[in-house]
Amino acid sequence: MSLTQQDIDFIKSNMAVWLAEQSLGKPPAVYEIELRERMVRVEEELKHQRELMRQGFEQMDKRFEAMQANMDKRFEQIDKRFEQVEKRFEQIDKRFDEMIRRHDRHFLWLIAFITTVGGLIIAAGKLW
Repeated sequence: MSLTQQDIDFIKSNMAVWLAEQSLGKPPAVYEIELRERMVRVEEELKHQRELMRQGFEQMDKRFEAMQANMDKRFEQIDKRFEQVEKRFEQIDKRFDEMIRRHDRHFLWLIAFITTVGGLIIAAGKLW
């Protein structure tokens, strides 16, 4: 279906009327006022959204601060635990040192005992 020149002229002459009918017969000044009202509503909504975003970011900051405080407490607890473990190792070292000293003392007593017994055996053998 191709358009003839007569159809094109008809469309051109009636286009403005049809557009006015589509816009519910409101003059351009009314459209401008409606557009301005819409722009004001959009701006107000954007301001509201901006405020909500600020509140959300503030809440996130508070959460991060709380998490950071919690992490600091945990690290302090871990540090205390490491200090306790370190003290236990120091106690264990002292116990091992004491055990080694006792072992050395017993070893010296054993050598003295063996030497004394050996000396007595040799002396007893010479007397007989």
